[in-house]
Amino acid sequence: MKDVFLERRKFVIAGIALFVVFVYICRLAYLQLGQNDYKDTAIHNAIYNKVLFPSRGAIYDRNGKLLVYNQPAFDVMVITREINDLDTLALCKTLGISKDEFIKILSNIKDTSKNPGYSSYSQQLFIPQIPASEYSILQEKLFRFKGFYVREHNIRQYTYPNAAHILGDIAEVSPTDIENDDYYKSGDYIGKQGVEKSYEKELRGTKGVEVLLRDSRGKIQGRYRNGEFDSVPRPGKDLRLSIDIELQALGERLMSGKRGSIVAIEPSTGEILCLVSSPTYDPRNLIGKERGKHILSMVQDQRRPMLNRAIAGAYPPGSTFKPSQGLTFLQEGIITSGTPFPCTGGFKYKNMKVGCHGHPSPIALVPALATSCNGFFCWGLYHMFNNRSKYSSTNEAMTTWKDYMVSMGFGYKLGIDLPGEVRGMIPNAEYYTKHLNHWNALSVISISIGQGEVTLTPLQIANQGATIANRGHYITPHIVKSIKGGSIADSLKAVHHTKVNPRYYEDIVRGMRSAVLGGTCKGAQNPWYEVCGKTGTAQNKGHDHSAFMGFAPMNNPKIAVAVYVENGGFGAAFGVPIGALIMEKYIRGELSADSKVRASNIQHRSIN
Repeated sequence: MKDVFLERRKFVIAGIALFVVFVYICRLAYLQLGQNDYKDTAIHNAIYNKVLFPSRGAIYDRNGKLLVYNQPAFDVMVITREINDLDTLALCKTLGISKDEFIKILSNIKDTSKNPGYSSYSQQLFIPQIPASEYSILQEKLFRFKGFYVREHNIRQYTYPNAAHILGDIAEVSPTDIENDDYYKSGDYIGKQGVEKSYEKELRGTKGVEVLLRDSRGKIQGRYRNGEFDSVPRPGKDLRLSIDIELQALGERLMSGKRGSIVAIEPSTGEILCLVSSPTYDPRNLIGKERGKHILSMVQDQRRPMLNRAIAGAYPPGSTFKPSQGLTFLQEGIITSGTPFPCTGGFKYKNMKVGCHGHPSPIALVPALATSCNGFFCWGLYHMFNNRSKYSSTNEAMTTWKDYMVSMGFGYKLGIDLPGEVRGMIPNAEYYTKHLNHWNALSVISISIGQGEVTLTPLQIANQGATIANRGHYITPHIVKSIKGGSIADSLKAVHHTKVNPRYYEDIVRGMRSAVLGGTCKGAQNPWYEVCGKTGTAQNKGHDHSAFMGFAPMNNPKIAVAVYVENGGFGAAFGVPIGALIMEKYIRGELSADSKVRASNIQHRSIN
């Protein structure tokens, strides 16, 4: 008779044995198929992927002058897994760093919170952009420092010390950059500001790779499979900007010692001819190992030299805003070109008074623009907001008014191809209801003269000049004229029409021409071409801001310009002469002898 217990035990033991074998098989399968550690170790021991970086696209001005180009730079890279028998002191001496610095750098590389793309198998940036002199010394000794490599790539060089806010710069990618785009790896470079940032994908090109074989000691033995898996880097595309670098340089000299901006636009194309933000800085200061020191210095500078005031500075436009009011009143039938309003020292109604300088009264639109009369435009807004035959309420009138302002390019970003643009402020009825509760035309009368809650960027003020020059339309202002082997975005070619009939712009043009012939812009008059202009003196808690907006020639406009000088006083003090010099330089190609003297005087006049 069979022993049932022994029979069952035999099956149990067999089952256990099979289970153990199954577990081993699963573990082996996981190690070979599901776990990459051993695979990665084998691959990285035998194969080295050498990244080939593309040449970044060059940048030129509108006349073909080279602004930004490339030159070789050398980064020290490390593969931490390969570090073995390292003579740390010898490496530190060669690189010119202390042992503490070495330990800190290596610790930061391995810290995944600071370096989320870290892998002990791949190259990590150890020290960026060492000088060529240090590279030659390191190259001779590199065989002694296992795990350390030198990567050659390009850094930017600048032909001129100008246009820093336009050009921008490149720097090492951040963890966020790597997370947002898998093209980048730790130690790569990316555009951080200016066109380097907004046109990063066009400029950067495409990386290539060489797949190399190496032996157990890490020595390169040659190409894997004769280069079958190699790829060639594709260079980035060159950019041609719309700016004239000589005009840009003149603008920066004129704004020396001042805070503010100059923006010049070609009305027929929307191309920006110069875009000055002052104070500025030399773009060459953001190259190499000293970059961090210079950035820290500028961040701590109370003058805020890194702020692009041309597109990110929101200012009260003052009287440069008056042409937009005149156009709105004409289109809405509030006035005709001959409608007179009184101005005896300003706008006076009940307890409300807005001052003005001396000039004849009553006054119509054209002379009101020429003399920059506050009273005229205050009365125009008052009659519009209280016109119950046309608007059912002040709220409706306010909404209509805002719609006109938006159509003229105010209150929203214009869409320039530079990072950092702000929208400015055009208030609406809801804003005043929220902040003032009970309000009427008198409560907001100052917006008619570009004060109160209204703020614009210098770019928007210049764009208004271009719109008037075009008699009612503008093209999206843009800084890139063309891309080699590509084209600029359709949005940068878009034509925007205002809500005002083009015929009404002729009255505004006549008013701005009168301002130059015998009004507040007399300093812009010249014997060569007809200038149209409008001054602005924007009230401020401190000294008033000096502003100017104009274009020339009157009937064949080639340039529209806005100048804004913080705390510069009357518009005629700084705004007009600077604007006149910018127009002369661009239209004539040079400054006359007298103009050079004026330019020198303005350049050396600082504002504390």
